[in-house]
Amino acid sequence: MIIKKFQGSSEEEAVKKAKEELGKDAVIMNVKAVKQKGFKRLFQKDYVEVTAAVDEGSGAKKETTMKMTAKPAADSHLDSRKEQSRSADASPITEQRVSEGKTSAIEERLDNLAQMLERQMQEAETKAEEENAIVDHNSQMIDLVYEQLLNNEVTKENAKEIINEIDNPDKKLQLDDLLAGVYQKIVLKLGQMKTIELDEDKPKVVFFIGPTGVGKTTTIAKLVSKYKLEQKCKLAIVAADTYRIAAVEQIRTYANILSVPVEVIYNMEEMQEIIEKYKDYDLIFVDTAGRSHKNEEQQEDLKKLLDAAKDCNHEIYLVVSTTTKYKDLVKITQTYSDISNYRLLFTKIDETSALGNILNIRMLTNRPLSYTTFGQNVPDDIEITDAQFIAKQLLGGSE
Repeated sequence: MIIKKFQGSSEEEAVKKAKEELGKDAVIMNVKAVKQKGFKRLFQKDYVEVTAAVDEGSGAKKETTMKMTAKPAADSHLDSRKEQSRSADASPITEQRVSEGKTSAIEERLDNLAQMLERQMQEAETKAEEENAIVDHNSQMIDLVYEQLLNNEVTKENAKEIINEIDNPDKKLQLDDLLAGVYQKIVLKLGQMKTIELDEDKPKVVFFIGPTGVGKTTTIAKLVSKYKLEQKCKLAIVAADTYRIAAVEQIRTYANILSVPVEVIYNMEEMQEIIEKYKDYDLIFVDTAGRSHKNEEQQEDLKKLLDAAKDCNHEIYLVVSTTTKYKDLVKITQTYSDISNYRLLFTKIDETSALGNILNIRMLTNRPLSYTTFGQNVPDDIEITDAQFIAKQLLGGSE
């Protein structure tokens, strides 16, 4: 019996090939639809494989048998012909089996390679899905914190800068961890506070500058009270705000209560005389006139006043209100940057629910923060700026 396999794009095609080669008496023993898998499907199409068999004495081989019957020969010759016939019939089958063995080995290797590639693809897809899940989760957490900062009037640029320093795209963020990280970044951005410090180089002249209506005079009264009562300092007050008579009277009232001398001046020469007069004092607080950051003439007058103390120990505090619009604060701080090296003092933090401007201006100017005020009570409603308190407020913490 001869057994062979035939392939075709369809069952009909494979059967036809079998009949053509083995004859019409070929028996179809098996039909198998073969679908390419894995790596091979990129290069080979699906096919149908049929296994066909035919008896050696039938079909295409019957003609040979009939000829041998019609022409008798010697037994030995007949035996020789039969042996040759068997040998001839066996040869294609043997070659076919060897070939099939080689093909099976190649197919097995291709299947193994395909399986390996599929596993790698599945692993890559799984990893990508996990990474996408992390990104989606992190985005949700970040959006929550970002919106909270914006609600407290932190600028978009500053909020993004802070969050970008925290975000780790390869790690799934937890809200508590993200809040803690942003909190720490805000505290670091606010920096170390710079306040009035006493030293042996006397007197230290302390200027308070800024626009009108921000609370400079009241702030000075609070600081004078603290340094007089708590530090036992020798203090003098200089009133350079001669534009507002009420401002001079207000500072005189506080000074009389605290037994602190008050001097009123009108120009830089008088400022230099005051410094010499009180050279043995610890501190000289100077209340300057509130000036518009748009008025260049007034800014020039202020610069001359500050220059009067440039050769002695001095500090300058730019007093601004937390309630002022950020756009205006930018212009104010830029204008005063041209005439002095100031520290930032924020007032009226009790009059706003959003403290974002403190962080915004600190990041914009890189000038140190100092004090914050939060009411009219003298001397209580002032303190050194609390970075941790501000960070909590910006992240939605309670007061």
